[in-house]
Amino acid sequence: MAAGSPRVFVSHLSGVAVFDPNGDQVGRVRDVVVMLRVGGRPPRVLGLVVEVVSRRRIFLPMTRVTGVESGQVITTGVLNMRRFEQRPTETLVLGELLDRRVRLVSEEPGQDAGQGSGQDAGQGSGQDAAQEAGQGAGGDSGQGAADGSAGESGAEVTVLDVSMTQLPARRDWEIDKVFVRRGRPKGARAALPWKGGGGRRAGATLTVDWSAVTGFRLAEDGQGAENLVATFEQLRPADLANVLHHLSPKRRGEVAAALDDDRLADVLEELPDDDQVEILSKLKEERAADVLEAMDPDDAADLLAELPAEEQERLLTLMQPQDAAGVRRLLSYEERTAGGLMTTEPIVLRPDATVADALARIRNPDLSPALAAQVYVCRPPDETPTGKYLGLVHFQRLLRDPPFTLLASIVDTDLQPLTPDTPLPAVTSYLATYNMISAPVVNATGGLLGAVTVDDVLDHLLPEDWRETDLHGAVGPHGHHMTDDGTDDGTDDAADDDARGGMTGVGDDGGR
Repeated sequence: MAAGSPRVFVSHLSGVAVFDPNGDQVGRVRDVVVMLRVGGRPPRVLGLVVEVVSRRRIFLPMTRVTGVESGQVITTGVLNMRRFEQRPTETLVLGELLDRRVRLVSEEPGQDAGQGSGQDAGQGSGQDAAQEAGQGAGGDSGQGAADGSAGESGAEVTVLDVSMTQLPARRDWEIDKVFVRRGRPKGARAALPWKGGGGRRAGATLTVDWSAVTGFRLAEDGQGAENLVATFEQLRPADLANVLHHLSPKRRGEVAAALDDDRLADVLEELPDDDQVEILSKLKEERAADVLEAMDPDDAADLLAELPAEEQERLLTLMQPQDAAGVRRLLSYEERTAGGLMTTEPIVLRPDATVADALARIRNPDLSPALAAQVYVCRPPDETPTGKYLGLVHFQRLLRDPPFTLLASIVDTDLQPLTPDTPLPAVTSYLATYNMISAPVVNATGGLLGAVTVDDVLDHLLPEDWRETDLHGAVGPHGHHMTDDGTDDGTDDAADDDARGGMTGVGDDGGR
């Protein structure tokens, strides 16, 4: 590689904005597509997986990338809006290569341990990435190490990151370096080195040529996912759920295992039902129960309703009695009624509580905006089902009154609460009529059972597969209107197929 050619570590591209020549953002990078090649030759970078405004994932060929620098990707302005579908000969770097355990064939002489991938996207490097024909060992050939190697041949390492570099005088890119950690760390989860990981406890880290490692083509059971999770740690739960949905079932289970209970619970709530059931079934029962406890009760009930009765009861038995009681109560109601839609954990305060008390409760960052919008005033007990429901106070009213004001003096008693058997259309009309984003649900004795929020209503009004489909009629980048089949009339499908090596995608030098 010529001196000054750009080198980009792939984890730095995760979530990076993609712009057209006019400076308009068209999406964000979610992964990098490569083709592994035989004979130790570095993989060719075919393109980027870009998530556009409608959450559709499209393929952006590297031949249409004019720049990768300063934390942004610049394109030629021509995009094919057809949905990305991975082909058998293609590999996703973030989704499939990170956290792989491979074997060290050789190391470059003089390579510094601890040399990381903390370089900024687009930072140049004078290191030569091109491998001479026959030099060293192939990325998967398992042949011997280069002379003067500073490391042990055959040592197991874990892939933390890979870098790609642009070939001289061409728009083609290839993977040239692999950032690895020696051995398999025990105990605490690993993290990317620039995020606080990779210390002495985690094993020495080093950057080697692609040809210095072998095993990328081998099937691997129990592949880790810590570094992939670290790469996506800034994503919102809904966006991380979209990432998981597009992974293979095997990789999806590995990533779920690497997430902590609260994060996994948030992500499960945003996944389609079949993905939720698949992931939950791969967890140990004790952990599955912990994750269900961390979910909102209504979402946990919806997920358990998809399971066989025996498995449902087994998980409920493993949950904490208090958490399980609320979920069991929700399971007793019909799905498309106020009882089946409600959550059992609204903000409940007594009439002698003050505005300051209420504001302190709604400041809880774990509350959804819909639940934090109002507090429900009830007689003891304070947990649902409560004593007599007296009314509600919206947070705007809380902001207008002095902190010492008693809730009993400002409670809104005009709105009649819902009953648990209120059907979904009536719930929808109630929220729309009174411009509410949540509504109280009471039992026959007047005690508060829970609250129905507008997001749960929308979940049941939208088509069942809405999480798996794009926004119909969405307008694509550059003002092109996306048709029902997901294509953009302003693009050249044949050119993209040619960039991918035709529909077969075969051949050593074939592109995507």
